[in-house]
Amino acid sequence: MKEPRQRTVGELAAVVKGRVYGDPQMVIRGIASIDQAQNGDITFAESMRFFDDAVQSPASAIIAPESARAEGGTKTMIQVANPRLAFAQILDLFAPEQYTAREIHPSAVIGSDFRNGGNVSIGANCVLGENVRFGENVIVHPLSYLGDDVEVGDNSVIGPNVTLLRGTIIGANVVIHAGAALGADGFGYLTLGGKHRKVPQIGNVRVDDDVEIGANVTIDRARTGSTRIGRGTKIDNLVHIGHNCQIGENCIIVAQVGLAGGVEVGENVIIAGQSGVKEQVKIGANTVIGAQTGVMGDIPARAYVSGYGARPHKEHLKTMAAVNQLPDMLKKLREMERRLQQLEATDESDASESES
Repeated sequence: MKEPRQRTVGELAAVVKGRVYGDPQMVIRGIASIDQAQNGDITFAESMRFFDDAVQSPASAIIAPESARAEGGTKTMIQVANPRLAFAQILDLFAPEQYTAREIHPSAVIGSDFRNGGNVSIGANCVLGENVRFGENVIVHPLSYLGDDVEVGDNSVIGPNVTLLRGTIIGANVVIHAGAALGADGFGYLTLGGKHRKVPQIGNVRVDDDVEIGANVTIDRARTGSTRIGRGTKIDNLVHIGHNCQIGENCIIVAQVGLAGGVEVGENVIIAGQSGVKEQVKIGANTVIGAQTGVMGDIPARAYVSGYGARPHKEHLKTMAAVNQLPDMLKKLREMERRLQQLEATDESDASESES
């Protein structure tokens, strides 16, 4: 692992297309959050809400919003339109380079008819089946298994202990983190006479370019055809995607989401953590599904839903607000019942006196 090299504030400003307020020749040795920054670090204030804390921190410089221009005091700043984006760009500059030997480790077991585009790395104790195909610059970390007829595109990285079963196709610039399993059988059974008969799963998994798949994600092979993950989609850790799901481009799927078989997700959809989606459901493009939502039916495009089962988010918030008011409402209802009983008793008494 190589140490990240030092950079001046001016060099960093050129990368993020920002404007320097203060000393452009100041040397920055690291990057850190406000609460962890030390002398020599650059930190960032995402908005003016955090700017005063950044100024008071030991950090030598700040990535700051453009509105902070007149409030910098003696702290050197790089003013940018989007501090969060600039912070990510600078993080990338300071990230230690991960050294990977461009070689096939002697302990790797590789089946017949293996073909690759060159400059590949296959780590210790990996196993590759028959007829595996790699593009250029592919990295496979130790202890991973790639079954027969697996394809991996240019510049893709397969983490340690990853399993890519028969026929899985991975595009270019894909990152698959440790422990993910792609291509296991879909969960398909017929119940006959009280017994569960397995339905063969003969399809595959296809992952398009620029996808990132988190640790311990499972993506089932299709019954027929392909379970597909669209270009640019990002999947967090511990997500399950069932057989024949079709995930559109540029989606975000957060940790512990579960999609049953045959779910169709449009492009630019966000599915927040611990949500579950029923089989064969269609989710329209540009939709947001809130955390811990149970999706039991189709969702139109550009919706924002939450709750169980999923309903428009504002409606769900109103319902939850009403639920929180139930104890007070019940108390008032009981008081009204008590007063009504008193009034009825008074009326009965007045009626008896009138009759007498």
